[in-house]
Amino acid sequence: MNLEFTVEELAFQREVREWFTENVPASLKARSDNGQMPDKDEQHGWEQTLGKKGWLAVGWPAQHGGPGWTATQRYIFDLERARAGAPPASPFGVSMVGPVLYTFGSADQKKRHLTGIVSGDVHWCQGYSEPNSGSDLASLKTAAVRDGDHYVVNGQKIWTTQAHWADWCFCLVRTDPVVKQQQGISFLLIDMSTPGIEIRPIHSIDGHHHLNEVYFTDVRVPVENLVGSEGMGWTIAKFLLTHERTTIAGVADSKREIERLKQMLKDTKQGSGCRWDDAFARRRVAELEIDLAALEYTNFRTVAATEEGKGLGAESSGLKIKGTELQQAITQAMVELGGHLSLTWDNDEPVGNFAFNRTRERYNFLRAATIYGGTNEIQKNVIAKMLLGL
Repeated sequence: MNLEFTVEELAFQREVREWFTENVPASLKARSDNGQMPDKDEQHGWEQTLGKKGWLAVGWPAQHGGPGWTATQRYIFDLERARAGAPPASPFGVSMVGPVLYTFGSADQKKRHLTGIVSGDVHWCQGYSEPNSGSDLASLKTAAVRDGDHYVVNGQKIWTTQAHWADWCFCLVRTDPVVKQQQGISFLLIDMSTPGIEIRPIHSIDGHHHLNEVYFTDVRVPVENLVGSEGMGWTIAKFLLTHERTTIAGVADSKREIERLKQMLKDTKQGSGCRWDDAFARRRVAELEIDLAALEYTNFRTVAATEEGKGLGAESSGLKIKGTELQQAITQAMVELGGHLSLTWDNDEPVGNFAFNRTRERYNFLRAATIYGGTNEIQKNVIAKMLLGL
């Protein structure tokens, strides 16, 4: 594994850095600098800007509308994206259902949906978890019963991120209640404007509305929206989750957050909390940087394996575990080193070092990082099964 970028890759890095410098809106960068998430219009507008450049679906092959980049180019792009203060693209279209469609979808499904995803014009959400089926996803109960040319869907999904923003939902449903649980699940594409869909907001501990409950009552979905064949949903779901768990690692964003923490400490005035010249603060940052280096080198090995055509296995679970734990550790360090400055909730009123005032919101949101995308406890079970045969 070569840790040095080639001349061509360095030139690519310069091109990407220059483009981000010229195209990331100041308001969007300000939100990132304050540890905040963009709202709907900002997120969708930014994704459309990337789509016009051809840089939204960066992991897609060229024949399906992506740039056809190598794994190393995608890694460089993500580093520069985070460095510029731009948010990552919403994963549900470009990183999840898009690869599912160009791998398992019919010709009509590809023609209908891929263009809207790659342009940033059509937005998706994920209908997986249910009130009693989260980590044990195979026990899901949302039913899809065949009725002529339609499935009639009844059930409930929960923790559905951005369902209130989405045009479409890719959904796991039970089409056969008799066979083994995993064998009776299918993968449906559901238009969110279909009658019978109700979205109820869930306000999370960070005080924002990212999440939702989604209820399906006699929702009629055309049979042509079935991806693959009936009973194939579990196979597709495992394929999709491997992609999700790799991106959740968030190496690029963690690098930027550590740099942001350093700057906060350097900007803190005497008597207002920990400062960069405090040995304790520097040691805390050094510990985070060591953990990040270990995660980054693991990611490099995954990139190298991908370049050689090897598939991802237990590595995706390992990246998810360590990546999300590190995200939590960074925000915890921000809150603890900020001291009383981190306790303020009214983020519109500057107190002391204003940057530390912005840490609590992000800290609270990331308490869920080790849960979403498959809990870290489940990831450890996956690793034990795949590597140890347990």
